[in-house]
Amino acid sequence: MNILRRTVSLLLIATLLLGSLPVAAAPGTGLVGTEDALAANQTSTDRQQIREILARDDVQQQLLAQGVDPRDVKARVAALSDDEARQMAAQLEDLPAGASVVGALFAVFVILLVTDILGLTDVYPFTR
Repeated sequence: MNILRRTVSLLLIATLLLGSLPVAAAPGTGLVGTEDALAANQTSTDRQQIREILARDDVQQQLLAQGVDPRDVKARVAALSDDEARQMAAQLEDLPAGASVVGALFAVFVILLVTDILGLTDVYPFTR
């Protein structure tokens, strides 16, 4: 009975020791890291944003006015690499929309009006 206990004890000790050791993932096992998962999610978000912008009617009309077939544009967007898609989505976010031009003109008008009222400029004759 003592031999059986010792044998079982040694097997349990060996099993617990081997089970507690960290397991290194072999390359090609299909394990995905957190950074890779986040990058893949961001890439799909970037591509979806590009597709949504290109699907707008005003964009479609401008493409047709420039002589570009929208199907060619969709094919080229699908062929973009992940870095190119990320860069294009960032550029599309930074481009001003029509509403921001009106806002910028209004801001310039207000700034000139305030500086004219303070006497720093002489732009508008109705402020005197």
